[in-house]
Amino acid sequence: MPSSDFKTVIYSKNKGVAKITLNRPNVINAYNIQMRDELFQILESIRDDEEILSVILSGNGPKGFCSGADLTEFQINPSPIISRKARWERDIWGLWMSIPKPFVAALHGSVIGSGLEMSYLCDLRLACVGTTFSMPETQLGMIPGAGGTQTIPRNTNLSSSLDLMISGVTFSENEALKSGIIHRIYEESNLLPAAEEFAQFFANLNPEAVRFVKSNMKKNIGKSTPEVFKLEHIAVKKFFAQNYKT
Repeated sequence: MPSSDFKTVIYSKNKGVAKITLNRPNVINAYNIQMRDELFQILESIRDDEEILSVILSGNGPKGFCSGADLTEFQINPSPIISRKARWERDIWGLWMSIPKPFVAALHGSVIGSGLEMSYLCDLRLACVGTTFSMPETQLGMIPGAGGTQTIPRNTNLSSSLDLMISGVTFSENEALKSGIIHRIYEESNLLPAAEEFAQFFANLNPEAVRFVKSNMKKNIGKSTPEVFKLEHIAVKKFFAQNYKT
């Protein structure tokens, strides 16, 4: 799947690591329907390609990772409802969350709206100095539409999540680190090398063990502690039976 097949995304893979780069730098990589379709195709390939063991997600251009949904699509459709419906025709977020391979997000500049929601579909979020984070949907009379009302509070404390999504406040990289929005901060020149180092580290692990940990953690969120202990015990027995036959 050569990168030349795509207009809004750059895609490559090397040594078990896939790289996805959002590529609409003139509009800070705003998410539109074409990007959705191209990402969907790429994610299907990542899911099915056994050679790919980890993934890096980043954005092209100096201004930022992603400025959120491309609002010009709302202007060319009869209503925002039709625009949202068009975006939901493919369940890209469900597909993304179903992939049990580790994703590393490398974030810089502006990380806004669905761009931030996209990063929450990644397992490790790295950012560089000067990165800002915001969810302005309610200020525009809309609500988050890429899973943010579920993924953000599950990974970030509820108070910060409400502040982010209702007040529309902008978080600095240090505030984001303190709130759990991101996991590490780097100088800009070190951001992508750090993401590559983490991704290669993940790719060198036992892939079945990584898939087991990620899929079971996500599947059992929200269940009671006794229930998840029982489910984990069953899953561990299955894992060892499949991977360590005597």
